[in-house]
Amino acid sequence: MNKKTTPGKVIVIVAPSGAGKTTIAQRLLKEYPKIEFSVSATTRKPRKDEKDGEDYYFLSDEEFDRRIKNGEFLEWEHYSGNRYGTLQSEVDKLVESGYFPLLDVEVKGALNVQRLYNSGAISIFIEPPSLEELKNRLSKRGSETESSLQQRLKRAEMEIKYADRFDYSVVNDDLEEAYTEVKNIIEPFITD
Repeated sequence: MNKKTTPGKVIVIVAPSGAGKTTIAQRLLKEYPKIEFSVSATTRKPRKDEKDGEDYYFLSDEEFDRRIKNGEFLEWEHYSGNRYGTLQSEVDKLVESGYFPLLDVEVKGALNVQRLYNSGAISIFIEPPSLEELKNRLSKRGSETESSLQQRLKRAEMEIKYADRFDYSVVNDDLEEAYTEVKNIIEPFITD
């Protein structure tokens, strides 16, 4: 007799670049075996150590267009000259297997996922303590030009305006405290 798995629910974490979203997401993935990262698709070229199907699905512009036309994306967006999107088939496959897909998506995409999955999704917005602190964090990375830094900060200002549209908002002033707060939010969700 096969044991039927209980469908999982979708966890959406949203934040401006530099707010700590990736660090928090990676820790959740390590701590909770039933949380799985949903692999996104992109039109950008793979970086040195990235693998197709693990880090991203690397698609041509034509393939990305075909999948948009076929309605295969839960959400997609232009970002820094490339397109990124979440394939519904990837999320549904994880949910049906009893996993809790973790989506790391942009604000508008997250709102769409929240709308589509309704009570089957939980959304958490990670906020920086201030735009000045966000600027400091992005500058410390050493990977930003002055122009790209200003673009990210302008985008962050826009994204922060949407924070109240999500189920929860967590200010990442201290990483340990923010991570504990996120854990306290998701634990009842993944154990009910």
